[in-house]
Amino acid sequence: MANTRTYDEDVLTEEHGFEDHFHDHHHGDKYQTSFLTHYIFSQDHKIIARQFLITGMFWGLVGALMSVIFRLQVGFPEESLSWIKPLLGKWITVNEEGFGTLAPEFYYALVTMHGTILVFFVLTAGLSGTFSNLLIPFQVGARDMASPLLNMFSYWFFFLAGVIMFYSLFLSTGPFAGGWTAYPPLSILPQASSGSGAGMTLWTLSLVLFVVSVLLGGINYVTTILNMRTKGMNMWRMPLTIWAFFITAILGILSFPVLAAGFFLLMCDRTLGTSFYISEIFVGGQALENVGGSPILYQHLFWFLGHPEVYIIILPAMGLVSEVLAVHSRKPIFGYKAMVFSMLAIGFLSFIVWAHHMFMSGVNPFLSNFFVVFTLIIAVPSAVKVFNWITTLYKGNIRYTAASLFAIGFVSMFISGGLTGIFLGNSTLDIQLHDTYFVVAHFHIVMGVAAFFGMFAGVYHWFPRMFGRFMNETLGKVHFWGTLVGAYAVFWPMHYLGMAGVPRRYYSFDNFDTFAHFDNMNKFITIAAMVVFALQVLFVINFFYSIFKGKVQKTKNPWGATTLEWTAPIDAPHGNWPGKIPAVHRWPYDYGKDGEDFIPQIAPLAEGEKDHGH
Repeated sequence: MANTRTYDEDVLTEEHGFEDHFHDHHHGDKYQTSFLTHYIFSQDHKIIARQFLITGMFWGLVGALMSVIFRLQVGFPEESLSWIKPLLGKWITVNEEGFGTLAPEFYYALVTMHGTILVFFVLTAGLSGTFSNLLIPFQVGARDMASPLLNMFSYWFFFLAGVIMFYSLFLSTGPFAGGWTAYPPLSILPQASSGSGAGMTLWTLSLVLFVVSVLLGGINYVTTILNMRTKGMNMWRMPLTIWAFFITAILGILSFPVLAAGFFLLMCDRTLGTSFYISEIFVGGQALENVGGSPILYQHLFWFLGHPEVYIIILPAMGLVSEVLAVHSRKPIFGYKAMVFSMLAIGFLSFIVWAHHMFMSGVNPFLSNFFVVFTLIIAVPSAVKVFNWITTLYKGNIRYTAASLFAIGFVSMFISGGLTGIFLGNSTLDIQLHDTYFVVAHFHIVMGVAAFFGMFAGVYHWFPRMFGRFMNETLGKVHFWGTLVGAYAVFWPMHYLGMAGVPRRYYSFDNFDTFAHFDNMNKFITIAAMVVFALQVLFVINFFYSIFKGKVQKTKNPWGATTLEWTAPIDAPHGNWPGKIPAVHRWPYDYGKDGEDFIPQIAPLAEGEKDHGH
C-alpha cells in the first residue's frame, strides 16, 4: 500500500545555528563557482563523497589487478608470462628460451602493495570516506559537515597519499616489498632487499599522510553527528548507518595515531641509527651496531591499530547493510537498540584483542589466554547483528534489487568468514594455522569480500542520491551472482590448503613435493580470481555509464525510504535543503505501520502514537 500521508509545511523548521541567508548564499552555488572550485576543490560533502568513491574505485582496480598478476605466477608457474613484459618491464624475468616469470622480489612487492592498497585506500577511505561524507549531513539533517574546509583537506591528504604510493610503483628499485604489515627488520634495513629502500620510505610517507586524512575526516564526522543534528533528531532516532559511521570515526581517531607513532620510530631506526625495533642484526656477515630494540614492540603498535582497523572497515558496511535490508524488506530493522549496543561492544572490544595476531611471536602464554577470551567474546555482538539481519529479512516483502542482493550476500560472507575466525582466535589452533592460506581465506572473506559487498549495496542503493540516476539493475545482478560465486570459489578452497599446512606468500611451491598435489586447486583459484576481476570491471563500466546515461530519477524518494536524505531535492544544492531543514519526529524504521507502507521521519506522531525508538 502506498504511503498516503501528507506533510504540512510546518513540519519544516529552521535549524538552530543557521541564518536565513544560508540557503540564498548556497542555492546557486554551482552557477556562481567555477568547475575547479565546484568539482575539484569542493567543500560540498556530496561532491567530496564522489571524489572518495571514484578515487577508491581506481585503487580497487589497481589492487585487484595486482592480485591477478601474482595469482598467475602461483597458479600457472609452468606458463610463460613474457606477454606482460611490455607492461611490467624488468619485473618479468625472461630466460634464453624466452620463458618469462615474475621476478621473486616483484612478487613480494605485489603482495605487499595489494594488501596496503585494499585495506587502507579502498576499504577504509573508499568505503568510510564515501558514505560518511554522503550520508552524515543528509541523515542527521545538517547543511554540511561541521568544517567543510577540513573535509576538503581530508580528501586531498588521501589523494596526495595515493599519488606518493602510485609513484613508488615506478621506482627503479621497486615498491616496498616487506609485507603490508611492514614488520622489522625487513622494513628498517634498506640493504635487506631492493624493496626496502626508497620504496619503503615513500610507502611510510604515504601512510602517514593517509593517517592525517583519517583524523581530519573522523573529527569532522564525530563533531557533525554530536553537534549538528536537526530539531528532533536525538541519538535514538539516528539511522544505524550514522551510528556505524560515528563509532568507526571514534575508532579511527583513537587508533590511527598509534600507527603514526609506530612509523615515526620506524623511520628513526631507518635514518637516525636508533634501535627501537632491531637488535643484534647481521647483514652479509657483518654485525650492525643496533642493540636493545625489539621487533615485538612494532607488532604491538601496528596491531593496536590493525585490529580496530578491521572494524573501521566492517562497521560502515554493517551500517549500510542494516539500512538497505530494512528499506528493501519493507520491515523495521529488528532489535534497533541491540544493534546499536552490539556495535558499541564491537568498538570497545576491538581495542583489547590485538595480540591475537601475535600468538606466534613469543608472547607469554598466560597473556595469550586473555586475548583468546576476548577474541571469542567479540563473536557475541557479531552474532547478535547476524541474528537481527536474518530476522529483519524473515517474512519481509523483499525487493530483490542489486542493492538488497549485495546486502544479503554480505550477511552470508560475514557468517562464513566469521566462523573461521573462531579457529584462529584460539591460540592452540593458531599454531597450526598461522601464516597458512587458512588465514588468507578467513580475513579476505570476513573483512575483504564482505566489506566490498556492503560497499556495493551502498553504491547501488544511494547512486540516485549521488547522481540523480539509477545503475543498470540487470548488470548489477550479474555483478552480484558472479561475484558471490566467484569469491567463494577463490577463498573457500584456501581453507583446505591452510589446513594442509600450505604457507601463504610463497612465490613458488616447485621445491615442495608435499604441496605438488595442490597444483590443480591453485589453478582453479587463479581462474576464479580472474573471473571476479572481470566482473568488477563490469561494475565500473556500469557505474560510469549510469552517471551519464542511466535511468533518470523522477521522484525524490524512489525506494520508499524513511530517512532524511530522500526529502532533499534530486539535484540538491550545497546546503541540501532549499529554505528550512526538516524536523524529525520519529525513529527511522517505520515500515508497515498503521496500514502505511512507510512513514518518513518528518511525519509528526499521530495522537496517542508512540515513537518506536524510545
